Amino acid sequence: MAAAAARADGQEKVIAAAKHIVSSLATSKNAAEDMIRILSGFDNRLSTINDLFAPSSDRSGGGADVDGDGHDLSVAELRLEAAQKVVLRWDASDSLLWESCPEDAEEYLAAVDCLISLAELSISTGAGAGAAEDLVGRAEIALQMAMSRLGEEFRHLMVRNAVPLDSNDLCSSIRRLSLSFASDSGDAIEDFESSVDDEHHHHQPTPQQEEGSPEDRSGSSLMDDRNLDLIHPEVVADLKAIADRMIEAKYDREHRHVYCTVRRDILDECLSILGVDRISIEEVQRIEWRMLDDKMKKWIQAVKIVVRVLLWGERRLCDQILAASEELREECFAETTKGFVMQLLNFGDAIVICQRSSEKLFRILDMYEALADVLPDLHALFAADPKDLICDEADGILKRLGDAVKGTLMEFGNAIQKEPSRKPTQGGEIHPMTRYVMNYVKFLVVYINTLNILLDDGGVCGTDEGCSEGWENKNTDGENFENMTPLGRRMLLIISYLESNLDEKSKVYEDGAMRYIFLMNNILYIVNKVKDSELGRLLGDHWIRRHRSQIRQYATSYLRTSWTKVLSCLKDDGYGSGSSSSISKVALKEKFKNFNMAFEEIYRVQTTWKVPDPQLREELRISISEKVIPAYRSFMGRFGGQLEGGRHGKYIKYTSDDLESHLSDLFEGLPGLTPRKKT
Repeated sequence: MAAAAARADGQEKVIAAAKHIVSSLATSKNAAEDMIRILSGFDNRLSTINDLFAPSSDRSGGGADVDGDGHDLSVAELRLEAAQKVVLRWDASDSLLWESCPEDAEEYLAAVDCLISLAELSISTGAGAGAAEDLVGRAEIALQMAMSRLGEEFRHLMVRNAVPLDSNDLCSSIRRLSLSFASDSGDAIEDFESSVDDEHHHHQPTPQQEEGSPEDRSGSSLMDDRNLDLIHPEVVADLKAIADRMIEAKYDREHRHVYCTVRRDILDECLSILGVDRISIEEVQRIEWRMLDDKMKKWIQAVKIVVRVLLWGERRLCDQILAASEELREECFAETTKGFVMQLLNFGDAIVICQRSSEKLFRILDMYEALADVLPDLHALFAADPKDLICDEADGILKRLGDAVKGTLMEFGNAIQKEPSRKPTQGGEIHPMTRYVMNYVKFLVVYINTLNILLDDGGVCGTDEGCSEGWENKNTDGENFENMTPLGRRMLLIISYLESNLDEKSKVYEDGAMRYIFLMNNILYIVNKVKDSELGRLLGDHWIRRHRSQIRQYATSYLRTSWTKVLSCLKDDGYGSGSSSSISKVALKEKFKNFNMAFEEIYRVQTTWKVPDPQLREELRISISEKVIPAYRSFMGRFGGQLEGGRHGKYIKYTSDDLESHLSDLFEGLPGLTPRKKT
């Protein structure tokens, strides 16, 4: 820094001395010319001193030619020759000015300043008009040559000093904004069968997702990444110096072409780095889901990076380099970025018109939130665009993405109502559809704020098929439907569709008791998913209490259907406890025989049934024990003595403890068990 300051101070002293010498010797035109030639030979920069000869009546007199402003044309001629000499020397060179020493660049810019000044001379109609016109013409030719050189120099500086960006750089930049795009719920939910082991295989929503709104998930501070340098800062001043000259010389169109061409290519490369390729609507329609899902995830990330990092970087670069012209700044920014942004938006438009399917919903929601999150930035970035094309397109795609979300949800509800499978689940287990639907809606609640906005269409529940019926059912069941949030109402309807379908599926079981086991398993699974997630707050405590009561009703129906026959065998039918008649013994033997057969049949069948929830399984066993064991113990106490011992004892196969032990084997889903003999 000290050396540079000393050098600058020395140059100023040389120029000051030269001015003094010329001023002292400028008694005639020839003396001035001779001195300028001497000094120019010493240092070309001395020939570009614009105020070397201040216009004066003395200097313009004595027959010297002047331009329309009274400038001495002989001095202007000398300045032109010196500037031409600099321009021609570099025009013949294959070297680059800004790769040479800084003094060369300074000299060239000074020559350009001189040419701009000369090209702007006004021409009078006096005696020197022809000479002045010739001089201006020559200055314009030299200036054109200089502008071509500066354009190339600008191009090389921009390309060579572009900050190299790779996917790691861009992704780490966006991570600093605390953004998260991991909505992996869409990965695991693809069909009913894939959701059977959902408790173990589904990815949980990220903490950022649980925060709720797109704003929450996008972080709070953007300044660091809006200030990401796309060009090495040390050359910005040089680029601005070139741009200033080209703008002043009215070569702004040529400069815009160079600027936009270079930056467009670099931005296109950034899209490739981010994995966003040019893809037609037809290709999007044909692409396999796994590959499309990957492209959607990359798009979600790219939208944030493009707007929050690259576009703000481009805006700052334009403001720095093209500070001399507000109009050119806006033109260059728009021309550089519009194609880049439109390519990004076109993919979103293609997704909107794809065939709807439930597995795409989470990705479409992520796309909606990502675009909604950056939309204020887009409006700020393109605020000066009179046609507002980018913002209008982005607004339109955001609306269409929202419509796709609502349409997919509507079709999802209709699909649940019409799901046709009637194959019973083994052992009355939880149906795959129940797992699928409940995990689906559980992960939908991650988008609670967005979905409340999208579903708040002023109606009770939108345009779902069967919606009116669903509304009436919920209303008569006591749900405060109208006071629920839009998402709460939609979740209530979807779950009601699921319950109705499950009720129909339960009718395929020939064994009435198994039907109630199936309904208990599935309704309890639904209740637990609601209770253990944000769904509980959406649907309310009343909904949970009502469904728990429904499970208890199913349990009562199961006991009545399954164990009535067994308990009927333990009725005394008016037998006296003291009777020893053969008729009484025969009847008692038949009673015990029928009890044993009925109990063993239930044991054989219901040990194969499955109740996955341990609490429900234990509650059912306790309920059975409370009905069967006391009745059996009472019957044994009154009549067992009449058959114990001898050949009649074989009819009493089980003690009360045996039965208690056997009941603990029920609902384990273990086929092939047979009751154990009396201990």
